[in-house]
Amino acid sequence: MESTSGPVASRPPSVARMLLDRVAATPDGEAFRHPVSGASGETWRSVSWQELGDRVRAVAAGLIDLGVQPEERVAIIAGTRLEWVLADLGIMSAGAATTTVYPSTQPDDVGYILADSAAVVVFAEDDAQLAKLSANWERLPELRAVVTFDDAGDGADVISLDELERRGRERLAANPGELDEVVAAIRPDSLATLIYTSGTTGRPKGVELIQDCWTYEGAAIDELGLLRRNDLQYLWLPLSHSFAKVLLAAQLMIGFSSAIDGRIDKIVDNLAVVRPTFMAGAPRIFEKVHARVVGMVEQEGGVRLRIFQWAFGVGYKVSRLRQQGRRPTGLLAAQHVVADRLVFHKLRERFGGRVRFFVSGSAALSREVAEWFHAAGVLVLEGYGLTESSAGSAVNLPDRYRLGTVGPPLPGLEVRIADDQEVLLRGPGVMRGYHGLTEQTAEALDSDGWLHTGDIGELDSDGFLRITDRKKDLIKTSGGKYVAPQPIEILFKVLCPLASQIVVHGDGRKYCTALVALDDDELAGWARAHELPETDHAALTKHEDVRAAVGAAIKELNARLNRWETIKDFRILDRDLTIEDGELTPSLKLKRRVVEDRYRSLLDEMYRSGTQ
Repeated sequence: MESTSGPVASRPPSVARMLLDRVAATPDGEAFRHPVSGASGETWRSVSWQELGDRVRAVAAGLIDLGVQPEERVAIIAGTRLEWVLADLGIMSAGAATTTVYPSTQPDDVGYILADSAAVVVFAEDDAQLAKLSANWERLPELRAVVTFDDAGDGADVISLDELERRGRERLAANPGELDEVVAAIRPDSLATLIYTSGTTGRPKGVELIQDCWTYEGAAIDELGLLRRNDLQYLWLPLSHSFAKVLLAAQLMIGFSSAIDGRIDKIVDNLAVVRPTFMAGAPRIFEKVHARVVGMVEQEGGVRLRIFQWAFGVGYKVSRLRQQGRRPTGLLAAQHVVADRLVFHKLRERFGGRVRFFVSGSAALSREVAEWFHAAGVLVLEGYGLTESSAGSAVNLPDRYRLGTVGPPLPGLEVRIADDQEVLLRGPGVMRGYHGLTEQTAEALDSDGWLHTGDIGELDSDGFLRITDRKKDLIKTSGGKYVAPQPIEILFKVLCPLASQIVVHGDGRKYCTALVALDDDELAGWARAHELPETDHAALTKHEDVRAAVGAAIKELNARLNRWETIKDFRILDRDLTIEDGELTPSLKLKRRVVEDRYRSLLDEMYRSGTQ
């Protein structure tokens, strides 16, 4: 149940009101910093809350000038950047609703999402995104105008963001009180966002999230005390995803600053420059850091490897004590000081040296990876949520965490475990429903308001939630044994640094097999270290040494599994799985059915071979 006091109980009625309150409270404080290119290279420019608020008002008034009405949909197709934030907050401040579209979305799906949401205006990042609109123009009769971030485009219906803001400022000057009246009319139950699910099966569904979903999320995170006003976030997550959107809501409520740059290849370099106090990411980011560091040290070998292994031996002992709420003393404390100076301090410096914690979400994080970071003095707080629950449903806290769980529920959110172990959620963050899909909404939301998440989990005696797998992903072998593939896949990626993805298969089969995809960078580095002549990814996947390395990891994996869970055979794919090829969602979740269908012949081959 919701509390009767605190930020959740007193939350604003709308995101626009939350922004206005933030600007009034800390007008000169830094809201964002973003990279800008100049003659001397790339630098970071700071944007105050007042400056942000003024630009958002101009965007909102510009949209009203284009004829946008309350709760009409305005889409954004762009990567994570300051302009995305300006567009999103401008849309909601105009009383309209944001339809989010990943920049990697293929043209046909772009057309479907824009048509299904009946978008009347689209913010398009550049010419590449404009081309997707051009390919779908006949499907979009409601579309009245396109606003671009980087390219001017052509045609009377295409204008730049600068031009939109100019029109907005003119309208504000001519009608000083108009926008304030629009903001005052926005209700907590007004539609704020349409986020389309990743579509792991079939067409994506539009999740309707109302204004109260986001104000609740911001207020609940504030009530937890997880983040502080003097924090600096490094924000690279796709703002088209609910995980990043919930962080934006928290920022408006709490007032911390964010360094924003969606270029994934710049994360490591930027962390050293920005020196953030926290960053959120998908598990794959933490898996890659773990694999890269461990792989580099193991390849170097010698004294450095021995020091590294000794340091982590000490670090794991200290981690276990800290997880129990205790501190190291005596010899262990002294050893830890040395280990920190020789190894752990250098690792933390790669993240800028000021990180209080990382937050992992959007998919399950390996406990082994979380404990490795913890041993190095870096806390990774795992959280949980769905697009249908506005992303934030549970999260571990710096002073109350349990590795291997996703933490306790947010204030005001109810969690229940059904008889079949499905996790059910009820609270202000839960969606209104699926856009235009009455039957699917009824399947997901029961008559008592419980959201059926499709996740299997359990609550411990202290209220910490543990997610064990997706209900639809459970494998039932022909022998009647149930296998949860997700924990097996997570563990394998820890045991095999070369692997980027593994798909455990076996539903209706006699035994389990697997498809393994290898990480481009890790494979190339491993090949150089082992002096292999091949450099092509596909050629390397066929090399006997590579297969032997993967096979050794499979063997070690099987030693930790029940007999009916073990992997009897595997195939290494000749390329990594990608978002662009439709095998991963934009939040890096595996599209299991897509991969199984695409590689059906390889899977069938492993059962024809007669392996037992």
